[in-house]
Amino acid sequence: MDKKRFYITTPIYYPSDKLHIGHTYCTVATDAMARYKRLTGYEVLFLTGTDEHGQKIEDKAKEAGVTPKEFVDGIVEGPKGVKDLWKLMNISNDRFIRTTDDYHVSAIQKIFKKMYEKGDIYKGKYIGKYCKPCESFWTESQLVDGKCPDCGRDVQDAEEEAYFFKLSKYADRIQHLLEDTDFLEPRSRVNEMVNNFIKPGLEDLCVSRTSFTWGVPVDFDPGHVVYVWVDALFNYTTALGLFNDKYHDYEKFWPADVHFVGKEIVRFHSIIWPAMLMSMEMPLPKKVFGHGWLLLDGGKMSKSKGNVVDPYILAEMFGVDALRFFLLRTFPFGSDGNFSNEALIQTINVDLANDLGNLLSRTVSMVGKYFGGTLPEDQSEDGEMDREMVELISSLRAKYEEQMEHYAFQNALAEIFKVIGRANKYIDENAPWVLAKDMEANGPRLARVMYNLLEVLRVSGILLTPFIPGSAGKVLDQIGACQECRTWDSAAVYGSLRRDVTVQRGDNLFPRVDTEKALAQLEAAAEAARKSALPDLEIEPQLEAKVDFDTFCKSDFRAVKVKACENVKKSEKLLKFTLDDGTGTDRQILSGIAKWYKPEDLVGKTLMAIVNLPPRKMMGLESNGMLISAVHTEKGAEVLNLLMLDDKIPAGAKMC
Repeated sequence: MDKKRFYITTPIYYPSDKLHIGHTYCTVATDAMARYKRLTGYEVLFLTGTDEHGQKIEDKAKEAGVTPKEFVDGIVEGPKGVKDLWKLMNISNDRFIRTTDDYHVSAIQKIFKKMYEKGDIYKGKYIGKYCKPCESFWTESQLVDGKCPDCGRDVQDAEEEAYFFKLSKYADRIQHLLEDTDFLEPRSRVNEMVNNFIKPGLEDLCVSRTSFTWGVPVDFDPGHVVYVWVDALFNYTTALGLFNDKYHDYEKFWPADVHFVGKEIVRFHSIIWPAMLMSMEMPLPKKVFGHGWLLLDGGKMSKSKGNVVDPYILAEMFGVDALRFFLLRTFPFGSDGNFSNEALIQTINVDLANDLGNLLSRTVSMVGKYFGGTLPEDQSEDGEMDREMVELISSLRAKYEEQMEHYAFQNALAEIFKVIGRANKYIDENAPWVLAKDMEANGPRLARVMYNLLEVLRVSGILLTPFIPGSAGKVLDQIGACQECRTWDSAAVYGSLRRDVTVQRGDNLFPRVDTEKALAQLEAAAEAARKSALPDLEIEPQLEAKVDFDTFCKSDFRAVKVKACENVKKSEKLLKFTLDDGTGTDRQILSGIAKWYKPEDLVGKTLMAIVNLPPRKMMGLESNGMLISAVHTEKGAEVLNLLMLDDKIPAGAKMC
């Protein structure tokens, strides 16, 4: 008989920015769920990966002086890259997809063509607003205060030939899916999707681009590349073998049991993704779960805001398992959570050091001290307090399972720590140190108390395995749990440990953290990170020679408007500007800034120029004046920045 199967995915990471603890949060949660399902006997496929195409990647690669593929290779495969971080965090993914993988690229071309041939993709022209950081198109009505509704940044006008997907065709079916099924959780996300996107009217979706080249080529129309919605979303199926021979698991694992996604991409996964699957006449995933964000100082973590938290530093200071535990113990998975170093340290000290660590250390030490490390088989019958402990142990797995099946990781852990807390109280109630004073009379009773404590640790260790896999295994090692005592089935049964179990004392798994010292170290690390993120600037020294005021006043600084700008032929440095200087006659100035600016980006800008310099010839062209730039050296290379003025300043205004 085949095993039950479970397919779970986390969003493929867009490798343009530094990884931070927020990215780790979703992947750790997905890993915990995958480990839980394996523990319960499922055959699991856990997929993660990287979404590597798009304009932002192309631009960042150009800034770095490398090809887009070299850029993403460094972030994915390089030191402290995506794969390194998942290895550090003990992520147990079964498969890792990169959207630059050949098998994925060819499959996406087939998928795009199939939807085109069906009539669900058609050619048109996109005219609207575009958010470059989010790589999202928006209508004017969707903007919030004129800015991107997802990230709050400025948007730019966009117009280009493009293919569109008939998203509007599937609006009614998507609304039914969201409102009348449990496809999307938490339920609050449903209201957001229906009220904000479907009821105002779903518009057809731009699914190709022509303004950049870093993407999957549309093989039947050169010049177009497939846009992110098709390329990234279908990774969940191409990674199983859809339209490729790399894998052969599509029939086995599709549809996915659950996609874990951040709330900022719920729209893509709960509206766009099922619509495209409907177009392809493919089964829909069983569930999309949109988790909240980790917030820092009330705002989402973001490299652009300078408020990222480095998981490498936290893992090095506190341990990987402590960090994993904190992320899932502290924050309800469906809601936003406020991250702080103080909360992290408190969770480690209270739950792991005081409660679990203390229970393990005390129990193993007392078995060693009172019984030489091996319990006797002669143990007393249960008393009233024992029966309560036995009931708590026996019922824990069912309570835990109910919470895990609803992705309520915080509640599942709370159930475990209720029993651990009760066990610590049980020690004080039974006072083993008092019983040990008369071993002849109290030995069997003391042995039974120790056995019950070991059983609490055994069941807790099994159920903690998805969250803290390394440490949970060490807990089970120290209490002498055999392999048969570590199974999912045994977690529901009190008494699986041998009565004459032998314990093995080990290292203190969860030492207390010195809060003041740790916070000081974290602040020092954060300050060092802030400094290292600053550009390595060198500013030219100021001139010592003085210029008299009358000589300075002979320079005529004017505001000029850029009417046209183009590269000078046969020159890698020069741009030719056609400028409105307020006189009614166009002024031509040549400037050696082509390395830092695209001509089309400068048209319409208001700049500052000296207009009374004598004409000079460059590359056979006459230049009448000089544009004012700021110059500095950054990491050994010269950088020029044009001095740009407020566009309200009229052409020809004198600068003084």
